[in-house]
Amino acid sequence: MSPEQIFQLANPLALIGWLSLLASPVFPVASQRIAALAVPLLLSIAYAGLVLAFWSGAEGGFSTLADVMKLFTDPHVALAGWLHYLAFDLFVGAWAVRTAQAESIRFAFVIPCLALIFLFGPAGFLLFNLLRASNRPVQP
Repeated sequence: MSPEQIFQLANPLALIGWLSLLASPVFPVASQRIAALAVPLLLSIAYAGLVLAFWSGAEGGFSTLADVMKLFTDPHVALAGWLHYLAFDLFVGAWAVRTAQAESIRFAFVIPCLALIFLFGPAGFLLFNLLRASNRPVQP
């Protein structure tokens, strides 16, 4: 498969995971199995295959910003990077939903965090942790 074909399959697959998180109040177990396990595993398999097949031939590296930019000029390596984002952001979103349930945080407050995790991963992670901190009872 071409990098573009894999990209066109990976995005809707990740979206299924995100939609399952939105359905988590109704289907909590299925949601976690889909969003925290099945979809990230499938994306991780594709990621690992791309890294194993194309990493050694790619130019660049991680020692300078210029090397990182050069590394991602290879479409296969750039796709691996995209799959990395898709898998890890979804995994963090599933963790946020699980954690919110365990800490009795209303799902309505989690939805903006999920949107931010989906779009801007670490910023959503930050927002969710601020929500968690504001939800904790004050200790005397």
